[in-house]
Amino acid sequence: MLENARNLLSLGLPVPREDVISYFKQRQVLPLMLQEEGLKSCSPGDIGLEVKETSALSFLLVESHEPRLMSDGPGDFTWRKTCVSHETIYPVEKNYICKHCRKTFTWKAHLLAHKKVHTEGKPYKCNQCKKTFKSSIEFMEHKGIHTQGKSYKSNQCGKAFTRKVSFTEHQRIHSGKKSYECNYCGKAFTDKSNRRRHEKIHTGKKSYSCNQCGKAFREKGSLNSHKIIHTGKKPYKCNQCGKAFTGKVSFTEHQRIHSGEKSYECNQCGMTFTRKVSFTEHQRIHNGENTYECNQCGMTFTLKSNLRRHQSIHSGKKPYSCNQCGKAFREKGSLNLHKRIHTGEKPHECKLCGKAFTERGSLTRHQRIHTGEKPFECNQCGKAFTERGSLTVHQRIHTGEKPYECNQCGKAFTKKGGVTRHQRIHTGESPYQCNQCDKAFRKKESLIVHLKKHTGEKPYECNQCGKAYTWRESFIAHQKIHTQKQP
Repeated sequence: MLENARNLLSLGLPVPREDVISYFKQRQVLPLMLQEEGLKSCSPGDIGLEVKETSALSFLLVESHEPRLMSDGPGDFTWRKTCVSHETIYPVEKNYICKHCRKTFTWKAHLLAHKKVHTEGKPYKCNQCKKTFKSSIEFMEHKGIHTQGKSYKSNQCGKAFTRKVSFTEHQRIHSGKKSYECNYCGKAFTDKSNRRRHEKIHTGKKSYSCNQCGKAFREKGSLNSHKIIHTGKKPYKCNQCGKAFTGKVSFTEHQRIHSGEKSYECNQCGMTFTRKVSFTEHQRIHNGENTYECNQCGMTFTLKSNLRRHQSIHSGKKPYSCNQCGKAFREKGSLNLHKRIHTGEKPHECKLCGKAFTERGSLTRHQRIHTGEKPFECNQCGKAFTERGSLTVHQRIHTGEKPYECNQCGKAFTKKGGVTRHQRIHTGESPYQCNQCDKAFRKKESLIVHLKKHTGEKPYECNQCGKAYTWRESFIAHQKIHTQKQP
């Protein structure tokens, strides 16, 4: 019987009940079995567990002063489970400590397996797709992707899954079911992982820190993406324009610029987006959700980036300076856009008329000239605008709001540009200088009109008598002559 138990264990087959009992009764073979079969004894102690037969189909665990056995192989008799139950009743010490991360283990074998994480990185490699894993469990789960078909297919979008749990979570996107609710604010989510990520916003917990710069992150994936910045590597390169990226997501989103693909469409206004984050932020415009609140003045924003820009107003910090003209900016993106003034770079070109722009937003606004689109409508008078900023300024007519005030005379303005131009009266500043006669102006518009004197340009021509004018005001005054003559 003992030989039979040994052979079955070596093959990883179930061990019959009779052999288990015989195995325990013959204590003198313990050292031999431990050595030959790779069995591990429970931690030595004064009290252990012994298996005794109580009926034809069951076993009874009783206290014993003999050591127990545990096997990693499967079987009718659950060796590992019994030993674990024993440890639950009589806790054992975890004497094996990892010197790298201080994690403790009961068994030396478990410590040795864990050490591979530090010494070998990801020792388990898939020979089909070359993906690597830290643990054998993750590796075995992954292998199922190659060996098994995708049995679970969504009948709404056609997407297929290997695991039922992934399929179930995906189906909630179509059904709109949000089973997981935030314990802090009540916001609901379709899957558990998204709720867990969201709740970290409330707790402020950032468990993953960069060991080079100390920056902390809520998610391990975010930390891994951040670490690439220090290496300087940009492994993802666009084969159309040569631009390189540190992350695969950024690279994939960039490629949509060339393909023109916009996978995310708003079901309320029909606007499409290449990036999911842009689509999500856009939807907040319709539902009026202001998720991000300034902790200094209480002002709320639909976009996190807008909150960040706003908060820099309170701090007054402008850490990004142009190395050519010295102009400082609150954001790196604003500096990069500014630099294009010096380089003359205009990467965003209109496909309809060929006009090029330094930033994408300018191109988007320009394209509305061709399409006639005015997506921003005033909810009081119905007037529509091509730009959100124009709508915001317009709405101040109804509210009477003038948020920009001169700090010298107290005069208030609806636009920031208005107070900026007005303040030049007090300072005497005239930043717009003519390159032909050195005359300077407070307003850019005044300089443009002045330059027409030197060029002789007369863009305003009367369609009745053909007379042309340099200034629009003169042209309007002239037209009144014709209208007054009419009976």
